[in-house]
Amino acid sequence: MVTMACSYLILFLHFLFLLNFIFLSDATSIYDSFVNCLTTKSITQSEISKIVYSPNNLSFNSILQAYIRNRRFFNSSKTSKLAIIVTPTEESHVAGIVLCTKEINLQLKIRSGGHDFEGISYISDVPFIMLDMFNLRSISIDVNDETAWVQAGATLGELYYNIWMKSEVLGFPAGVCPTVGIGGHVSGGGYGNMLRKFGLSVDNVLDARLVDVNGRILDRKSMGEDVFWAIKGGGGASFGVILAFKIQLVQVPQTVTYFKVERFLDQNATDIVVQWQNVASKIDNNLFIRLLIQPVTAKNKEKVEGAEDTKTIRATFIALFLGDSSTLMSLVNKEFPALGLTKKDCFQMRWIDSILLWANLDNTARPEALLNRTGDSLVFLKRKSDYVLEPIPKDKLESIFHKMISLGKVGLVFNPYGGRMNEIPEDETPFPHRAGIIFKIQYSVTWNELGLVAEKDYLSQIRDLYSYMTPFVSKNPRQAYLNYRDLDIGTNDQGPNSLEQGRVYGTKYFKSNFDRLVKVKSMIDPQNFFRNEQSIPTQTHSIHVQGTRKHMKMF
Repeated sequence: MVTMACSYLILFLHFLFLLNFIFLSDATSIYDSFVNCLTTKSITQSEISKIVYSPNNLSFNSILQAYIRNRRFFNSSKTSKLAIIVTPTEESHVAGIVLCTKEINLQLKIRSGGHDFEGISYISDVPFIMLDMFNLRSISIDVNDETAWVQAGATLGELYYNIWMKSEVLGFPAGVCPTVGIGGHVSGGGYGNMLRKFGLSVDNVLDARLVDVNGRILDRKSMGEDVFWAIKGGGGASFGVILAFKIQLVQVPQTVTYFKVERFLDQNATDIVVQWQNVASKIDNNLFIRLLIQPVTAKNKEKVEGAEDTKTIRATFIALFLGDSSTLMSLVNKEFPALGLTKKDCFQMRWIDSILLWANLDNTARPEALLNRTGDSLVFLKRKSDYVLEPIPKDKLESIFHKMISLGKVGLVFNPYGGRMNEIPEDETPFPHRAGIIFKIQYSVTWNELGLVAEKDYLSQIRDLYSYMTPFVSKNPRQAYLNYRDLDIGTNDQGPNSLEQGRVYGTKYFKSNFDRLVKVKSMIDPQNFFRNEQSIPTQTHSIHVQGTRKHMKMF
């Protein structure tokens, strides 16, 4: 019996050895084929050695992990499917990378800053090559015509810093997280705290450079207006590789004002939220007031022995006003008196300094801090989104707050619309969430506990609250924001039912614009080479296969 067990063990170990050998052999085969192909695309061997990394390369893991922003995917089995990382240093490299990935029949994933909430720029269920754009991050500012060319691998922080270095009265309407990459942020819409004044990032895009499936580098004129329309909010990774955007800068005042005010349930937070809903999307376009709603534990102030701390809701109002504090005070006290804003709550500063505060940087931080690409400490997280068209009644808010307290960890972020967003037709860009939207909701849960049990608990919490909110949000479709990526609302296996699967999540992200996106996709990438778990499908099912070669199997 012992002898037989030993024999089985030896056979099993032999099998594992063989499996590992096959894996390494296939990985080497893929790497060699890819590198050999690149040499035929005018990329020299010396360049290749600096930009192509196999899993055997000592720098492979550090490059992969450098821009993973969600700890859920830090050691994911889905990143183990990654065959090669390529980090181009020239735009011409990208054309060769696209063509050679096609030639060896692997999937291509494109990463600009790694902030996709579901990690789809660096994970896959099938073997893939990751095109990491972090080396392509040049920024060229033209102060005279108030424009800039920004490469896809640049971060928002780098863009803001470079604008500030040239002018203190120019800015750009985009997100508040400085480590977000330009490529994904802008091509997904680009939402920030100046949208009520200037609209989205995509509403201020003038031109773009894109590598298509045939390796051509196209600008707005050569790609055509349909493709240019599609990459302004339809998600660039479905149509090609975004190399750079030309953006229209906007004028910001010498002085802006910031405030951050907290209110709890025992401070009439519910009444204040009710008034916020009726004011935030209608107030002066120069004012943006974000609202964070979080379940927290209120400490026993009297320190009564044996008394327990109580759970409550904290409502945090964070504002950017494009003007001085006196004007802001007059405006808020007239339109939003329930907040009880005081002069000491308001801080006047330069626009660039407000960026630092919105990024939760220390109040002593200097603009140079925006050049830090590392970002916050790595945590586990999940996000979801919704849109609200009618104010939620007070009694319903109270029930929502009670639900949040009972769940324990999930927070809500209310972002007001109105202003410029009401003026832009919903088919002007693929981003359709325009007139009629009062505010957008981001559902947010973040945790540090390790293990599947904790993950299951927190994912269950956020999904439970999302379900509970169904009566209060948009319907038919229940709208969602592409850049708050959420695979819960539908995924695509790229099979025969790809179009139907794509329509499930596509109408939530794009409403009726989805149909036009499908037509553009079918035109520029008919064989669906550029694809991911939530990409735009083609009108007919077709997956690119080079000639009659089969996929090289690694796993």
